[in-house]
Amino acid sequence: MVEDAASATRSAEDAQRRRELGGFLRARRTQLSRSEVGLPPRTRGGDVGLRREEVSYLSGVSVTWYTWLEQGRDINPSRQVVDAVARTLRLETSAHEYVLALLGYSTPLPQHAAPVPQAPAHLQRLLDSWDDPAFALAPDWGMLAWNDAYERLYPGIATVDDEHRNLLWLVFTDPYVRELLPDWQATSRRFLSEFRAETGPRLGDPAHGVLVERLSAASAEFRAGWESRDVQRFASRERLFQHPDVGLLHLEHHQLALSDHPEIHVVVYTAMPETDAAERLARLRAP
Repeated sequence: MVEDAASATRSAEDAQRRRELGGFLRARRTQLSRSEVGLPPRTRGGDVGLRREEVSYLSGVSVTWYTWLEQGRDINPSRQVVDAVARTLRLETSAHEYVLALLGYSTPLPQHAAPVPQAPAHLQRLLDSWDDPAFALAPDWGMLAWNDAYERLYPGIATVDDEHRNLLWLVFTDPYVRELLPDWQATSRRFLSEFRAETGPRLGDPAHGVLVERLSAASAEFRAGWESRDVQRFASRERLFQHPDVGLLHLEHHQLALSDHPEIHVVVYTAMPETDAAERLARLRAP
């Protein structure tokens, strides 16, 4: 009975990943510029959107096979077929890797990652040793630990309920965070695309599904962004924060993985060169 239950769970997870794959391919197919792949505009619809038949022809696969992919059928496309479709749809590296992970062609993250109840003591000591704002993320983007500088940047981190102490939840639901980010619209969508890239292989994890459902119900912006199926790998970049006490902070966003706990990521914000961010951070840290 236990084996039957485990098999049923795996089957349900596989079906969910196939459905996600189908939705992802449809979204990219309908968003792609026809001129980008050498096709003329349609009489109705203009330059945007390819038909299934066109994708299958350009990819060198049968219409039936490609249609089954979009329908989430239980089929096993070869790596060559997946790569051909990715080239046709002009998938960037992160999106291509996302598709491969859904089909099991890359080493995915554990489907059911064990919860990380708290940060290791040595990680908290590392965070506390830094003057720059820093925090640690669990695989589900739960915020495990932070230092004093980060709490001064975002005071709510210490008082929010444990079930809501998740970076994605806070970005999309906390009014303070929305005010803190002058470019909230672009930043929130970037976070969402990175979250999808990182957690895609865990689509069958019930906790992942619950988080997505809760965010979809709580935020129309999250719901629209999730449906767009954008995927993007993390990259260090400049970030802007409009703090109520010290004004505009020009910081650089970095993310690191621990060698002994690779499932935990450390985020640190450092002052951008040739700005007054270092001075403003010092004022933020002052008693």
